[in-house]
Amino acid sequence: MKNYTQVYVKNSYEAAEIYCKAFGAEITREFKNAEDTAYEHCELSVNGEGFLALAEAKNPCDIEVVHKNKWETMTFNVFEMGTEAAVHQAFQVLSEGGVVLEPIGELPWSSCCATVIDKFGVCWWISI
Repeated sequence: MKNYTQVYVKNSYEAAEIYCKAFGAEITREFKNAEDTAYEHCELSVNGEGFLALAEAKNPCDIEVVHKNKWETMTFNVFEMGTEAAVHQAFQVLSEGGVVLEPIGELPWSSCCATVIDKFGVCWWISI
């Protein structure tokens, strides 16, 4: 069984670029809308493994409200990132324009982790 996480965001082209930068991913499949302004579907992979699918949100949420209230309707857990440097890279990229819920630190179950809601309203828990 294959499991892809799918997110729906406003500004899907920018989101794909940011997620590639944050996680060292690459776009492996893409379907753009007729106007070439957004993704109808886009798949990202890391080291050849499917990581994330995304598409343009038809009815995007109000990001300012999400950030102000620090809403976490769902958190994507990205763990076993390999190194603290990888966690720091993802944290730096995802926190730009976002809201940090938990800065990089240590927990009993992880020596290096953080939680951030990115500029698209997607909540990430990242860890080695």
